[in-house]
Amino acid sequence: MIERIDTATRMSKIVKHNGVAYLCGQVGEGDTVAEQTRDCLARVDALLDKAGSSKSQILQTIIWLADMKDFAEMNEVWDAWVPEGEAPARACGEARLARDTLKVEIIVTAAY
Repeated sequence: MIERIDTATRMSKIVKHNGVAYLCGQVGEGDTVAEQTRDCLARVDALLDKAGSSKSQILQTIIWLADMKDFAEMNEVWDAWVPEGEAPARACGEARLARDTLKVEIIVTAAY
């Protein structure tokens, strides 16, 4: 069975199937990559909770940065957020994001 949560015309915020929750990409508010990353991760926390999961159950994360020069700043926030010993498989790359003001987008897949 596939369960879709907060579904609109274009996408669902969460899709659950066979013990795995797939979250839509999250972006955040703020002027710096650190502020946007903190906001993204707060949004990820809220969606994980809604899916019946948590950050300790994340399987994989894909992070897109508008500019790889922000890698270290984003990682400072990420490292403080990820539970010690429970880091997911992760990829990070550079991409043109949906709006010029966006600096980071985070995509999460987690068990529930």
